[in-house]
Amino acid sequence: MIQERVKAGLARARANGKKLGRPTIPANVEKAIRKALETRQHGIRKIASICGVGVGTVQRIKAEALG
Repeated sequence: MIQERVKAGLARARANGKKLGRPTIPANVEKAIRKALETRQHGIRKIASICGVGVGTVQRIKAEALG
């Protein structure tokens, strides 16, 4: 019963045009992260703190860039 109500609520939100899920990071921030990773001047934690994102975000972008 709970699953049905949750699914109905999500379907209603989609029908109303609500965007679901985590927000994406701005393109300029992602570009800055990629540039910082290329220069290799800082580690992942430092890049994350400079750009104001989480460490996982930097790791995800690094993994995308490698393969």
